[in-house]
Amino acid sequence: MEQIKTYIDQIANISSKDWDFFKSKLQRRILPKKTVFLKIDAIENHISFIEYGVVRLFIPKENPEKEITFGFSFKNQFVSAYDSFLTQKPSLYQLQTLTETSILSISYQDLQEVYKTTQIGNLIGRLTAERLFLIKSTREQNLLNLTAEERYLKLFKERPELLKVIPLKYISSYIGITAQALSRIRKRL
Repeated sequence: MEQIKTYIDQIANISSKDWDFFKSKLQRRILPKKTVFLKIDAIENHISFIEYGVVRLFIPKENPEKEITFGFSFKNQFVSAYDSFLTQKPSLYQLQTLTETSILSISYQDLQEVYKTTQIGNLIGRLTAERLFLIKSTREQNLLNLTAEERYLKLFKERPELLKVIPLKYISSYIGITAQALSRIRKRL
């Protein structure tokens, strides 16, 4: 619980009363490695904070080699099929743990209650949404403006631990290339 408190303290000053109310709504879940905890066509009913572990956001395909990985979330970050969470409509993608993962989750209904009941809830919600938007926007800009090699180098530079825990087939999909193309880039480097 301290990790999420530290995260919130970095973006806003939350009173003890508001923190206690928010904390009472959180549910800890420990998920084994390779657990799909949101399936396609399910409605996302939680937004979760990762205490430890790695989560992959992906579009499944009949042939697993053709799956499209478009996001990763790590320790001290929020994860959700956020579009489904906001609209309460079925998700078009899945969430899967790549390592054992501990998350603190709050349901859609409980979060609405936090927004209504606390002084700080709306601010935290807005700032968290802004951070999620910036991550998405940066990824889109990288896909449009950088070469595959530049995207790989940037990912390696910003998150070197990725290469230790995320299979290369997911990394290649994430940067928008085939596993073979990634293998050629790695050989050149």
